[in-house]
Amino acid sequence: MDKGLVCWAGQLEYREAWAWQQALRESRRLEALPDLLLLAEHPPTYTCGRSTLPEHLPAGAEPEIEMISIERGGSITYHGPGQLVGYPILALRPPEQDLHRYLRRLEEALIHLLGAYGLRGRVRPGLTGVWVGEKKVAAIGIHVRHWITMHGFALNVCPDLEYFRAIQPCGLDSRVVTSLAAFLPVPPSLKEVAVQVGKSFAEVFGGSWEEVSLAGLSALVPLPGTFASGGQSF
Repeated sequence: MDKGLVCWAGQLEYREAWAWQQALRESRRLEALPDLLLLAEHPPTYTCGRSTLPEHLPAGAEPEIEMISIERGGSITYHGPGQLVGYPILALRPPEQDLHRYLRRLEEALIHLLGAYGLRGRVRPGLTGVWVGEKKVAAIGIHVRHWITMHGFALNVCPDLEYFRAIQPCGLDSRVVTSLAAFLPVPPSLKEVAVQVGKSFAEVFGGSWEEVSLAGLSALVPLPGTFASGGQSF
């Protein structure tokens, strides 16, 4: 990987981020854009991947927050304030055209990130995601078409974990979900973690990664939705 971009989008509606990913993936397929890591924070939203089962969903009445079925792998999860979501838009080239290898590298990047905060992250056999001890701090779910990736990871920095209690996140008992805030005296800001994620991503995936503002990204690729010039920047 020679060069990539890292963009901190700040707060972004989930459906808008989903539309952006599709536009960005098409631009990457046409080689109009280098590899990109888009980072954002969403309002409360449940997303359901392809492995979602009825028993994973909220029981009883309809949930008060939006639930969206999407094409990524995995089951239901929660996105919301205090959670950093990363969407790598990468062209996987030989010998990188191996989805299991790609998933393991995402986990490695997140473990590297946790190390920057003095935490020892780990993976668990047969499960995707990153754990600290017996608690899960990051979920991963991807979709790949034409060997271009979208969707990605959700890292719990300081979200309200009660939203996880209504579901079986990733098909697991909700009590396993935790956040950086549970381990650190003062949790870092999402923007700070976004900067560190970019560094960890570069360490694992290699190449030269440059920060780009939302306005700069929009100049490269017209982004659908409610984007306003100026946007977020590091």
